[in-house]
Amino acid sequence: MKVIFVGAGPGDPDLLTLKAAKLLASCRCCIYAGSLVSPSVISLIHADAKTYDSAGMTLDEVVAVYRSAQADNMDVIRLHTGDPSIYGAIREQMNELDTLGIDYEVVPGVSSFQAAAAALKTELTAPEVAQTIILTRAAGRTPVPAEQDLEKLAESKSTLCLFLSVGNMRSMADKLAKYYGRDCPIGVVFHASWPDQVVLRGTLADIAEQVETAQISKTAMIIVGRALARDIPASKLYDASFSHEYRKAKTP
Repeated sequence: MKVIFVGAGPGDPDLLTLKAAKLLASCRCCIYAGSLVSPSVISLIHADAKTYDSAGMTLDEVVAVYRSAQADNMDVIRLHTGDPSIYGAIREQMNELDTLGIDYEVVPGVSSFQAAAAALKTELTAPEVAQTIILTRAAGRTPVPAEQDLEKLAESKSTLCLFLSVGNMRSMADKLAKYYGRDCPIGVVFHASWPDQVVLRGTLADIAEQVETAQISKTAMIIVGRALARDIPASKLYDASFSHEYRKAKTP
């Protein structure tokens, strides 16, 4: 018996990995995050599988399902939105499984920050502008370490991908503008890759008003940084004078 933590991707079932799709089609027991995983993905779970919506479950209740499946020698698919390694709360489940002696594995998935970048049709890195991407969140009910405060991270002027933070859009935009400038491009994508996806593009000066007008208060990805602009230096990768081990040097 094994528990398989599976990345459900951002929402579009076509963005599931082949492995994830096969596991859902054949599973006999599945616990899924009903408030986050898209109905289109949930519909792929085998029709005869036992299903549990973890939105209203405690950790103890989730572990009780694992115990029951262990007694029946039945694998469990634990379906997490996006990629399980990012804000997936899988660590505490693994600790319990270790105690129970239950084997487990992780199947990665496409994260919402990747789907949001695709929706914005943007690149998150840019030569001489941003070579670092930071995945983070603003402090809320769950605090962040002081040294990882949003303003400290903003000092690097890296591309920031902010999870679980759109409810604080106005205050965040004001804080970030001190480091990136009020004209810095920013994108907000609600339900990236879902049928009801909403894409907002703007600057730190106007994005809060756009978010409020669109009445977006949750399940949105925020991406901010100068790399989102188009008028920045081109990569040297395809420069005629540039060569490396994966490209043949020009013959004189």
